[in-house]
Amino acid sequence: MQEDGAFCQFESMAYGWRAAFILLTRTYYNNYGADTIGKIISRWAPQIENDTRGYIRFVSEWTGIDADEPLGSPPEHPARWMAVALAMAMFEGGLSDATPILPALFQAWEKNMGKMADSEK
Repeated sequence: MQEDGAFCQFESMAYGWRAAFILLTRTYYNNYGADTIGKIISRWAPQIENDTRGYIRFVSEWTGIDADEPLGSPPEHPARWMAVALAMAMFEGGLSDATPILPALFQAWEKNMGKMADSEK
């Protein structure tokens, strides 16, 4: 399945979303303290190779969340984290309509949060 040496490829959109949520909620949030759109995007898409400010602006405007406003913990504020991930996917893919990707997003979030809750026991 893996044909791209630079980026991971997944067998389904749900698995790709799950990987994104793990990266955002466990690695970025838990390990690096990336709890705002600005911190997340700056790590995800560094300025050396991206229009980081434009990316942050897009995600912030699309979600209605200020770039420096803490998102809160993922289990307590799942809608905010899903909105950020969805806006990031839209920016990355040049999408203007999120409808086709919503079912996989919700499915992956449920799987990620279940595993996250299990790991906190």
